[in-house]
Amino acid sequence: MSRSLIGVLTPSSNTILEPATSALVSALSDVSAHFSRFAVTQIALSDTANSQFDFAPMLAAARLLADAKVGVIAWSGTSASWLGREWDQALCEAIAEATGIPACTAVGAVNELLALNKSQRVALVTPYTEDVQAKIVANYAQAGIHICSEAHAGLSENFAFSELSGDHVKAMCRKVAAERPDAIVIMCTNMRGWSFMAELEDELGMPLIDSTAAVVWKALQILGVDAAPISARGWMFSQ
Repeated sequence: MSRSLIGVLTPSSNTILEPATSALVSALSDVSAHFSRFAVTQIALSDTANSQFDFAPMLAAARLLADAKVGVIAWSGTSASWLGREWDQALCEAIAEATGIPACTAVGAVNELLALNKSQRVALVTPYTEDVQAKIVANYAQAGIHICSEAHAGLSENFAFSELSGDHVKAMCRKVAAERPDAIVIMCTNMRGWSFMAELEDELGMPLIDSTAAVVWKALQILGVDAAPISARGWMFSQ
């Protein structure tokens, strides 16, 4: 029996991405997700907060996933949205070097999907504080993508992100959709979005790119798994 195993690096205080990832791959024959945590409790621009994303603990967690002989290691976190694309690329290279296993990230997957959609005007939904949001907007501007509308919840405690209800997140998406962006991005893997992507896409008439779902999409692509059986989950899974 041939199995496709996805290894997922998980922030320690995240309670959304594990059930979401497992639910997304549940309809795919012989695909399973396996998780390894490292300490992340706060999202901010301080040196203390950013030090949570030093490579050493992430690579230690990645090596534990390698013991399970996974076919890909996915960083299901959105730190690159404020730390930058160079950080993201360096992390993937470090994981591959340390484990011999290809790596991908949520932000890298989001950006690839934006490119596939030829998105130039993007709406951004996050649970983050104003300064973190501003840094993400600035990073996208440097990459030539205009954040034409945004909504953020003003939170910094990572666990608290998961306490935002699905209805709250849907309302944020509807608000930013008023500017008619090319796509809406939900940038946080501890925030609901994956389960109602298709629903809001039908309602709003635009792609919804949830970061938790996006990294699953990319991991399946690396593994060579056909995502057609879950295409009803949203636009991305038909790409």
